[in-house]
Amino acid sequence: MRTTTPIIITRLQYENVMGFGEASMPPLYGETIESAIHFLKKIDAKAYDPLNIETFMAFIDDIDTGNSAVKASVDIALHDLSGKILQKPCNEIIGLPFCPSHGTSKTIGIDNLSTIRERVHDAYEFSILKIKLGARNDKAIINNIKTITDKPLYVDINQGWTNKYRALDKIKWLSDQGVIFIEQPMPINSKADMAWLKTRSPLPLIGDESIQRLSDMKNADEFFHGINIKLMKSSGLNEAGKMVDLAGRKGLKILIGCMSETSCGISAAYHLSGKADYIDLDGNLGITNDPFTGVETVKGSIYGNRLPGIGLINPEDSWNNIHDNHSLS
Repeated sequence: MRTTTPIIITRLQYENVMGFGEASMPPLYGETIESAIHFLKKIDAKAYDPLNIETFMAFIDDIDTGNSAVKASVDIALHDLSGKILQKPCNEIIGLPFCPSHGTSKTIGIDNLSTIRERVHDAYEFSILKIKLGARNDKAIINNIKTITDKPLYVDINQGWTNKYRALDKIKWLSDQGVIFIEQPMPINSKADMAWLKTRSPLPLIGDESIQRLSDMKNADEFFHGINIKLMKSSGLNEAGKMVDLAGRKGLKILIGCMSETSCGISAAYHLSGKADYIDLDGNLGITNDPFTGVETVKGSIYGNRLPGIGLINPEDSWNNIHDNHSLS
């Protein structure tokens, strides 16, 4: 089991104003501390107006393909900086309503049944649990959980089902177990099977790995009932805001998700929650070395604030305390 996640904290400064951003880079997505630093060295931030986010991010995106997380770190820092200059919270900059509070799910990963029970007990303050499935003992995991709680469940398969008929059978069974939606049931290259499954599923199907960026949403409604928007996939708030808008126009449900991130990334992502159907922003809660303070999670609900930028509290002090620690733990 992975116990740390590499991160980069990015700072942009304009005169005496500083903006902060974050790149969280789980190994699955191929970005590293070295690749992020290499990318950042290519940026001449002085050549662009920090208030012209669209132009700035078009320049960033054209530097190289991929690198979504480190691009997100620049985007988040840019939004934080612009918000502080304009004295506006980021939701206003991206044109979304303020959300005072929103319930978030708590993720329970795949493990042995005893450990899963312990994690469910530890998540007693949360009203919704997100359960990772996709192994051979899916039913045993759910039955194990249902013996100790009747809370509603989000289920994330992480591309773990490969047979559409068995997938449909499992979804039908899960629909009777208090499950709200199924996230990424099949591999990203199984488009025909996903289209077949979408028309038959009694539960909403949410695209995650299949929906990385805005360009992936062109035909998303053929395969999914909703999408999971994560800043580390979308390259930041600028594109994520456009994804929220397009999802609304396509009639797609919106889940705001995250990687393992500090309160910097989570606070930024929370600015998308004004039009979200579901929130899964618990990536900072298990971190023992989170340098930032931002939005607050109390008894399973996230509470936003109206601070300028992404909503960090005294981030300059946090920056001064960050040395060479490049991983969350």
